[in-house]
Amino acid sequence: MTPDAVPLSGPEFQTEPARLYRRMRSEHGAVTPVLLDGGIPAWLVLGYRELHQVTGDPVLFSRDSDLWNQWENIPDDWPLLPMIGHKQPSILYTVGERHRERAAMISAALEGVDPAELRRHSERFADELIDAVCAEGEADLIGDYAMLLPVRVLARLYGVSDEEGPALVTALNDMIDGRERAIAGQAHLATAMAELLAARRERPADDVASRLLAGNRGFTDQEIAEDLMVMMAAGHQPTADWIGNSLRLMLTDERFAASLFGGRNSVAEAMNEVLWEDTPTQNVAGRWATRDTRLGGRRIRAGDLLLLGLQGANSDPQVRTHGSALTGGNNAHFSFGHGEHRCPFPAQEIAEVIARTGIEVVLDRLPDIDLAVPADALTRRPSPWLRGLTELPVRFTATPALKGG
Repeated sequence: MTPDAVPLSGPEFQTEPARLYRRMRSEHGAVTPVLLDGGIPAWLVLGYRELHQVTGDPVLFSRDSDLWNQWENIPDDWPLLPMIGHKQPSILYTVGERHRERAAMISAALEGVDPAELRRHSERFADELIDAVCAEGEADLIGDYAMLLPVRVLARLYGVSDEEGPALVTALNDMIDGRERAIAGQAHLATAMAELLAARRERPADDVASRLLAGNRGFTDQEIAEDLMVMMAAGHQPTADWIGNSLRLMLTDERFAASLFGGRNSVAEAMNEVLWEDTPTQNVAGRWATRDTRLGGRRIRAGDLLLLGLQGANSDPQVRTHGSALTGGNNAHFSFGHGEHRCPFPAQEIAEVIARTGIEVVLDRLPDIDLAVPADALTRRPSPWLRGLTELPVRFTATPALKGG
């Protein structure tokens, strides 16, 4: 690894990630040497074409984390372990035909979700969350709303009881933030998914967990539980941040002002712009080189870890003009990944329905909504992986709750 490697941490990930990625690309090129927690070296792939190459070649750039040449330097309590996946038998780290079988099983289980039922659950839970704050005239649309909605919907679809929702939110956030409580968050989620599978093996129902068991292609219960963990984590936090980042855009950009007063045509446009400009999943770990190779002018050694710089690639000047808004029907961003390990299409559709419904319910239920603080006072969570707001304080005219109001 080069001596000028960039620490993958610091306040710029919260404040000015776009500027940080531009500087990395300017100083280091499309493939930047970085240091993870504890000084562990890796490569951050920021080039659109280079990222397309890495994600499109699972033989040369494998998802098998056992290939990593740094395992001897990784302590057991390393906070990024849940993001790397060592000894986790989930779909994220399965390769070849076994991965394709597993992906087909998961897609089938998710395709079984009824679109009308998904919309109903999303609207009902969104209305319940708004009911809890609408009479106050003010709310934090992150803590009171966006951070609660996706997991409540997903829990119902997967078969988890509503009572488990709050604890799952905490566990998921701890795990994804990659800080001191990451391992504990992962352990809680693993226990919850194992208990769900045990219950559904005894009492099958019309839910994702039951369909995974019914469509099992020879995987163990532990492997299926790991996949449920992945599906829950990938479905909740990025969707919550998609809601929050889209609402922030609509509340701070005058192009979307009409939508705040009854218009709805630009909700989808705002959501797509966020996927290009402010994507919830900024960086992903990762891929491992199966042999010595070259990428973006860099010499990559066998076993090197490559991090997928999704936001950096989305803003690559080779495919983007700085400041341009590639919205509308342009979906060539990397926000859902690419290649055989990309987010399954049924999962993308579920996330979009939850996010869009969540945004529309806010705009329908809270008239004359406006930011309660200056736009430049909004802050982001301290994560190099996901980009989401810590709070989104708003004010609005108080209205009665729908239930009992």
